[in-house]
Amino acid sequence: KAFVMTRFGDIAFFLGVILLLQQVGDLDIQTLNAPGTAASLAPGMLTLAALLVFGGIVGKSAQFPLLTWLPDAMEGPTPVSALLHSATMVAAGVYLLARLFPLFSQSPAAMAVFLAVGALSMIAAATMAMVSRDVKRVWAYSTISQLGYMIMALAAGGYAAGVCHLTAHAGFKALLFL
Repeated sequence: KAFVMTRFGDIAFFLGVILLLQQVGDLDIQTLNAPGTAASLAPGMLTLAALLVFGGIVGKSAQFPLLTWLPDAMEGPTPVSALLHSATMVAAGVYLLARLFPLFSQSPAAMAVFLAVGALSMIAAATMAMVSRDVKRVWAYSTISQLGYMIMALAAGGYAAGVCHLTAHAGFKALLFL
């Protein structure tokens, strides 16, 4: 399930990367985040590229609507779960959003979508955690909820808050699992 659901995000991400490569001509993060890059793109093209790349973030960080794979991936042993939920796998999507923040922040429409997806994921996962009876599923839903908070912070323009929460989450979630 994890493989199939994350592939949906990967397809969107791949299309977004191809679109950025076609429009900008380079995929270097410093080039993409340069002030002139967003200005050189048509607003609709920037929004489309941001939303497509965000599709990959949604898949990797288990956000709505691709959030159901993460609780099912919790069947492994706890050290594996700690790696999944702390500083590595699911945090990679939020990290990508933070790295491309200067580019994405130039599209208010894309940022509004990011905010809505983060809020919906946060509320849905927190609600599912409250009714789950398996502690590892509760931790998985908690992780999804925390990732939603991070995406919300970044989408609302709180770059420092989002990155601080991402860094703190790596420590507290790994310690929780171990």
